[in-house]
Amino acid sequence: MELFWEYAKAFLVGGAICAVGQVLIDFTKLTPARILVIFVVLGVVLGALKIYQPLVDWAGGGASIPLTGWGSTIAKGTRDAVAEKGIFGALSGGLTGSAAGVAAAIFFGFLSAVAFKPKAKEE
Repeated sequence: MELFWEYAKAFLVGGAICAVGQVLIDFTKLTPARILVIFVVLGVVLGALKIYQPLVDWAGGGASIPLTGWGSTIAKGTRDAVAEKGIFGALSGGLTGSAAGVAAAIFFGFLSAVAFKPKAKEE
């Protein structure tokens, strides 16, 4: 039963984040790219203020997988690198902290492109 609640929390939080994105797409003139940037920046700000980590601890993948989670990871990596290397850590910490996620996205994106032969969108 405990596993069910872990999945339920992840689904609810991840679904709520996605629902906010869908509302922004449907009811504003914001482009999807701008909405994605807003989510990443919001994650960075909430991560820097240490507000987002309790949500990640509670909801697991439901909070860490969306772009807000990536932004939070960037903030955490930067904060850790600054603590370790001083001000120069601010230049590399975000990428160091999120390197595994970026590498996985590139790798699996490449595999998907090879497997499914994407085509240009016809307008």
